[in-house]
Amino acid sequence: MLIDSHALLIVLVALAIDALIGDPDWLWKRMAHPVVLMGALIGRLDRALNRDVWSEGRRKTAGILVVVLLVVLAGGVGFLLQGPLRQTWGSWIALGVLASTLIAQRSLYEHVARVRNAFAEGGLEAAREKVSLIVGRDPEVLDEVGVCRAAIESCAENFSDGVVAPVFWLALFGLPGLLIYKMVNTADSMIGHLTPTHRSFGWAAARLDDVLNLIPALLAGLLIAAVAPVVGGSVKQAFAVMRRDASKHRSPNAGWPESATAGALGVALAGPRVYGGRVVDDPPLNAEGRVAATPADIGRALRLLLAACALQALIYAALALVL
Repeated sequence: MLIDSHALLIVLVALAIDALIGDPDWLWKRMAHPVVLMGALIGRLDRALNRDVWSEGRRKTAGILVVVLLVVLAGGVGFLLQGPLRQTWGSWIALGVLASTLIAQRSLYEHVARVRNAFAEGGLEAAREKVSLIVGRDPEVLDEVGVCRAAIESCAENFSDGVVAPVFWLALFGLPGLLIYKMVNTADSMIGHLTPTHRSFGWAAARLDDVLNLIPALLAGLLIAAVAPVVGGSVKQAFAVMRRDASKHRSPNAGWPESATAGALGVALAGPRVYGGRVVDDPPLNAEGRVAATPADIGRALRLLLAACALQALIYAALALVL
């Protein structure tokens, strides 16, 4: 699907509904969230086809076939839903409602805000508990600075793959593009790890997720840099840090939004971290920035998130007017 005004209207409806409603508990307690269904399918395929007795080559081939199956299935479901709906009046509203369930503006804000609020309500232990829900590192080894930096990094990275990327693929290819992206991204989060169990089987999921996030991650970084003044930062400084440090990140994509956030906030992010008892000695992003991040900096990161989401919506609205 070529990008057109209909696709952009769907994007704007999806963004508005997600911003206003997000993921209401009352709804998803009564029915399975689409990502939960995706995860259940991926988990079943992992258990069935990722066998310890198989060679690494055979497991890698199985993982490639699984990703092909997931992409075809997600795209097919998207076409089956989108085709009939496009023939109805107000189809952009119905499709926007469906698409909103796979965009994470409000839920991302709420999860990160809970970490900031936990410091005031329950201290470091409460904040560790909340941050453990959004990052993979060991919360027990994190001090206040570590928790704050983890929350800020998660906010930046998930803005890219939870907000910018799904909207990007929705605008380009409609509901099929959105569903394919979310299926691949979910697969990467579940099996795309460099562990003995998944380094071969999850190879295809990890690589395809990297490809699908290449452009959105850069766009996310640019959006964050552009709104740096809302937290007293400099657009020029945020862009310069992003351009210099993005490639230092161990992820080929997360470095763009995280380094832009580091530059905008004036803090140093990344650096050595502990995952599963193993120290990952990454270089810092914005090494000259302030190391001692605080709960107030989480609040500033949340303001960046809100402003970047608003700017993204304005850009899509402007494109809709032009087309």
